[in-house]
Amino acid sequence: MILDAKIPAGPLAEKWSKHKFNLKLVNPANKRKYDVIVVGTGLAGASAAASLAELGYNVKAFCFQDSPRRAHSIAAQGGINAAKNYRNDGDSVYRLFYDTIKGGDYRAREANVYRLAEVSVNIIDQCVAQGVPFAREYGGLLDTRSFGGAQVSRTFYARGQTGQQLLLGAYSALNRQIHLGKVKMYTRTEMLDVVVVDGKAQGIVTRNLKSGAIETHTGHAVLLCTGGYGNVFYLSTNAMGCNVTAAWRAHKRGAFFGNPCYTQIHPTCIPVSGDHQSKLTLMSESLRNDGRVWAPKTVELAQKLRKGELKVIDLKEEDRDYFLERKYPSFGNLVPRDVASRNAKEVVDEGKGVGASGVAVYLDFADAIARLGEDEVRARYGNLFDMYYQITDENPYKIPMRIYPAVHYTMGGLWVDYNLMTTIPGLYCLGEANFSDHGANRLGASALMQGLSDGYFVIPYTLGDYLATIGPKPVDKNHPAFEQTKKEVLERIEKLLALKGTKTVDEYHRELGHIMWEYCGMARTAEGLTKAKGLIQTLKADFWKNAIVLGENEEFNSSLEKAGRVADFIELGELMVDDALMRHESCGGHFRVESQTEEGEALRDDEHFAFVAAWEYKGENQPEVLNKEELIYENVKLTQRSYK
Repeated sequence: MILDAKIPAGPLAEKWSKHKFNLKLVNPANKRKYDVIVVGTGLAGASAAASLAELGYNVKAFCFQDSPRRAHSIAAQGGINAAKNYRNDGDSVYRLFYDTIKGGDYRAREANVYRLAEVSVNIIDQCVAQGVPFAREYGGLLDTRSFGGAQVSRTFYARGQTGQQLLLGAYSALNRQIHLGKVKMYTRTEMLDVVVVDGKAQGIVTRNLKSGAIETHTGHAVLLCTGGYGNVFYLSTNAMGCNVTAAWRAHKRGAFFGNPCYTQIHPTCIPVSGDHQSKLTLMSESLRNDGRVWAPKTVELAQKLRKGELKVIDLKEEDRDYFLERKYPSFGNLVPRDVASRNAKEVVDEGKGVGASGVAVYLDFADAIARLGEDEVRARYGNLFDMYYQITDENPYKIPMRIYPAVHYTMGGLWVDYNLMTTIPGLYCLGEANFSDHGANRLGASALMQGLSDGYFVIPYTLGDYLATIGPKPVDKNHPAFEQTKKEVLERIEKLLALKGTKTVDEYHRELGHIMWEYCGMARTAEGLTKAKGLIQTLKADFWKNAIVLGENEEFNSSLEKAGRVADFIELGELMVDDALMRHESCGGHFRVESQTEEGEALRDDEHFAFVAAWEYKGENQPEVLNKEELIYENVKLTQRSYK
């Protein structure tokens, strides 16, 4: 099937404004007759719930945390992009659009990306009005800094806490609507399935994480805002609770899954310190503004550093290889994440890695401290430096940070059209949970931009178009589909609780993560992916035979929660491998060893793979069917990416 993304006709710069005018509207009196379900209350979910409630819709919002404030959006550190051009350095909506398309290695939709760049300027105004404490210059104007993949300074920030401050803004707007009675908030509640009635999404099935109660909820539309699936790798920068269950259950109900193998590897994370770790810690990309990435020039020097025979501060300047500055003089340390990550891996693979494990490179602030002074560096990055010190017991003001790439963000997700609707009518997907805006590699500081764009400025328009079409007739909560879906959820829970083997769910999760990182991580080969598929199939069979799940359903049961999520991760892992195996090209964060330039850069195959892969579920143990959305570029020229 060739998918229709419903992209409006006309010039790129006019598509969104004309489309908004042509969308059907719901009058204020009728808005009160519609119920909208929002699953997830991070930046995309909280902003969508608050905006829709402000318009007059009745919103039911769900999160598995004890408060929307605990959504993983708070972990975003570095900033949010917007084409304000406050620096007068040549930025524009079109340049942000172009940088994003290029950064995604020409695997994103032009229309969506341009809309994202277009509404970015409104996001900053909205958040300032909410009281988000963005950093300011001496004169009182909002400050910006640079991020990878751009030669202009367009990233607005609040120290290293940008995600948290933006979420507090959205949370305050959400709380206002809760107080007014327009949003009913369900905390500690996990969505376990979508209810589809006559082909349309009209509700969800949830489990109360405190009592175990399985409940159904009705709505005229369902919005999934549940984040990414980076925890399929076990070790990632995501919070331990982040999972794919909501999106995956929607996929098994008919929502196509777009580009599942597109995973972002973030170049600046604190390296793994041992098998005891359950997650990794991100060091903001903003650090690459002033920090310089380097490794020892020779294997011998690296060995001496690892053995403690040589101190890093004693290593001479001529013995240091600032490899990003050497290879990419135009962008230097501000190359996109996939390029920086791949180069760090190459250095380590050559035996020049540092630290006790040898799996790290340095991020050095000595030059910045000499140039700006320690007080200025502390003002810019103090909380990040403090966090690094608390975790490593090393003072980054005196000794270079040790960093290494780690799984961070997922560009893949549920396929959505221009209106953010999935292939199930009435089921929408926003933020990181959808595939739409980042292609094969997300530029830094664009995740927050997309989440708030979708929630504040896109879904309030596009949802109304659908609701006006179906009319305000109440959803029939007694329709057999609700009881049947609930029954299937209970059967799955009983199946999980019946597992009384000898291996913990965490063991299976860790094993899956090792397979995914080894064969479907930073570098991939056909041979390795084929092997991974077999290993995952074996792991899945063993899980349903030998896993142990303790406790009962009618109680707080973290063992049951994990089991359901890991079972979904195992199935997703197999699809990710299939997707990676199908794509015989390198693009963005998806690096196929068989497809590279003479200089070792990613080599795309635009003739055969300039499409979105949208996978269709066909049933248990049945191969998924590949559908395509052809990517047509009318405003940018497909070229080999270069940051030199």
